[in-house]
Amino acid sequence: MSQLTTKQQNAISFQQEPKHKPNLILRFIKQWDIQLMVWPGIVLIFIFAYMPMYGVITSFMDYNVFTGGNIWANPWVGWKHFEMFFNAPEFGTVMRNTIVISFLKFFIGFLAPIILALMLNEVRHMIFKRVVQTITYLPHFLSWVIVAGLTMSLLSTDNGSINILLSSIGAINEPINFLSIPKYFWTILITTNVWKEIGFGSIVYLAAIAGVDQHMYEAADIDGASKFKQIYLITVPTIMPIIVIFMILQIGSLLSAGFEDILLLATNPVLRPVSDVIDTYVYRIGLTNYRYSYATAVGLFKAVVSIGMLTMANYIARRSGNSLW
Repeated sequence: MSQLTTKQQNAISFQQEPKHKPNLILRFIKQWDIQLMVWPGIVLIFIFAYMPMYGVITSFMDYNVFTGGNIWANPWVGWKHFEMFFNAPEFGTVMRNTIVISFLKFFIGFLAPIILALMLNEVRHMIFKRVVQTITYLPHFLSWVIVAGLTMSLLSTDNGSINILLSSIGAINEPINFLSIPKYFWTILITTNVWKEIGFGSIVYLAAIAGVDQHMYEAADIDGASKFKQIYLITVPTIMPIIVIFMILQIGSLLSAGFEDILLLATNPVLRPVSDVIDTYVYRIGLTNYRYSYATAVGLFKAVVSIGMLTMANYIARRSGNSLW
């Protein structure tokens, strides 16, 4: 082989030299408009989400509010509060309710917006489609106080619409106080959550479906594929990356079975055996009974488990090529 000329060697060495990275300050100046939108959010997150995190150390102390601002004056107790939680009589009930309600919300509440989006995508009457979208979106913008009030009115024993309907068709002889019977609570809670969030949750999936190449549907029509086959073979696989990403995010908050909805709907102490979850337990123990260190330890336990579940879900999703990181 002939030796390379000087010109060729210079060209090869030029290609191998690493490109000079632009100065960070210059990049910041060039992107000043984008940075101006991003940094206020970063500052707010740092102030309200990261700065208060030093407070988790109170879970390893016997914290006393009368020590003032000197948090380090409280005695260290190690894993005492974690052991108390694991040995507490309520531990089994709280964990069972948290896991069951979380999984019900995950499987039903996660699939419902996808199914609604797939159904709305097949609607060809635009006026009807927009009316349905508007009706299903609106409940998301109602606070849980209003939604809980509506639910209580519907299920009331005094002129409640559900009891009136059941009485008119002969299903019951006298009104049922649904919110005082434990066996009905999970159904009421999940139904209310789905009704409130199904429309808003379908927005992202509708946007993803809108990006599907229409030529694929035309080719499927020519091949004689039915609508169900087109959804199964074209629509769902195309939006699968979006589905996986939202699934990972929801798995990360799987132990967040709910707080506002449960607190407002389960006002009757009779429902506590089926409604008491980690968040409501922390609220009751921490703010009502003033056991701040114990409540912080329970919250830290939930956060650590949630991070572990998020990492595991992302690792599994990464093998399919659709992960967050």
